Amino acid sequence: MKNYLFGHDRILQIEVADITAQEVDAIVNPANGFLRHGGGVAGAIIRVGGRAIQHESDLYVRTYGPLEVSQVAVTGAGTLKAKNIIHVFGPQYGEDDIEEKLYQSFKNVLYKAGELGFETLATPAISTGIFGIPVTQCAREFFKSVIDYFRDKQESPLRLIKMCLLDRKSYETFYELSLDYFSSTE
Repeated sequence: MKNYLFGHDRILQIEVADITAQEVDAIVNPANGFLRHGGGVAGAIIRVGGRAIQHESDLYVRTYGPLEVSQVAVTGAGTLKAKNIIHVFGPQYGEDDIEEKLYQSFKNVLYKAGELGFETLATPAISTGIFGIPVTQCAREFFKSVIDYFRDKQESPLRLIKMCLLDRKSYETFYELSLDYFSSTE
């Protein structure tokens, strides 16, 4: 695990961890636009957190329509240790403006978490699974979005952001790229 400290007692953690086991105010689910949680991280969230998450997601789509790329929706977390889920429809490899869409996906998640008063957030590497975005691209846009968010929202209640990675290789990629963005470590 690697920690980076920001002003005002804020911490960014990078670690190999199971997103479904995080005890935080919200976890991030990299979803499709219709919030159908069948495979990947979304499928794991449903398996651990229960069908109530899918039912609430279906209700969201019936009420508001499907998500656009980079848009977020919030639901309860079923039986997960997390209190809420922020679902985000990240870009797919091959789309135009992937970097900007991925940056906006992370930024929208952070803004929604702050707007809702969340202090702790755990996210996976959005769009790096079945959507095929390279981990290096994801890491760069994640780090930029965190830096920009805390620069623009100094009063944000967010105190802990955890990047939960599936494997050591992804962790090493995030760690190596983090050195280009951060110097304050714990």
